[in-house]
Amino acid sequence: MLTNSVKLIILGVCFCALSFTANAQNFPIQYHRYIHKADSLYQAKNYQASGMAYSNGFKVAKGKGTYTDRYNAACSWALANVPDSAFASLEYLVKKLDYSNSNHLFRDMDMMSLFSDKRWLPLLKRVNGNRIVAEAGYNMPLVKELDTIYRDDQNSRLKLDSVQKKFGINSKELNDLWAAINSKDSVNLIKVEAILDQYGWLGPDIIGRAGNMTLFLVIQHADKDTRTKYLPMMREAVKKGQAEAPDLALMEDRAALEAGNKQLYGSQIGQDTKTGKYYIDPIEDEPNVNNRRAAVGLAPLEYYVQQWGIVYKVPNPKGTGKKVK
Repeated sequence: MLTNSVKLIILGVCFCALSFTANAQNFPIQYHRYIHKADSLYQAKNYQASGMAYSNGFKVAKGKGTYTDRYNAACSWALANVPDSAFASLEYLVKKLDYSNSNHLFRDMDMMSLFSDKRWLPLLKRVNGNRIVAEAGYNMPLVKELDTIYRDDQNSRLKLDSVQKKFGINSKELNDLWAAINSKDSVNLIKVEAILDQYGWLGPDIIGRAGNMTLFLVIQHADKDTRTKYLPMMREAVKKGQAEAPDLALMEDRAALEAGNKQLYGSQIGQDTKTGKYYIDPIEDEPNVNNRRAAVGLAPLEYYVQQWGIVYKVPNPKGTGKKVK
């Protein structure tokens, strides 16, 4: 571990109010490049170009797309007032990926241009039907408990960036916020360990996608010994489709660094406490990092680290002048 630094446990967030990665698959790197471009165009309010970038991404993936990317494509097309393309993405979600979050869809103002379309209410009805089918298999007491844990885990963490910018990285205010976070983490860990020890690593079919991610978040935010204990359980859960490969990649990276090794996927970011600048922790076989990231459904590293102001290029393999694609 480098000195004068603070470690960050990083999770990606997508821009259309979906806070978890779902339906992760092995997509080509070019797919992720198009998705990154689409995201940037959305942020720039160039919605039609964003929608086109999404379409190009789905094309190189032979018509496939992640749960999140399909939803966000619908957002871009709806904001661009291209309803046919928006509904095409939503239809894919409903038919192919069993999209069931009717409460979110109904309130998402990105979709406002679709509300008066005659296809909107029938679509909502089908989404709600998916929700009823999905929830029939849920353990609702656990779903509710994990929802509360998720909010406890995230609410204070969402304040970290603003508090650090206002008061500084070594400020009492930031230290106090971290103390409050650590206190909540301790309580949440007791609850999640009880769930894991009794039921194992439950999948989205039992606790929903958000509940499934909450298991990961709490263990990722726990101490080294706890992660060591549950990492094998999560590996098995990923093999069975009960946990997400991108989430496991983040936990594997953190465990590797804690063991004194280099990370594989470049997910762990540090911050120098003197300069405030962010950096990527050491990576094993760095020229092939993006190949490994693509294999587990993660975007290329150069796009991932832009949110911390890091400019990154994958290095060439030693002894060659060729860049790894």
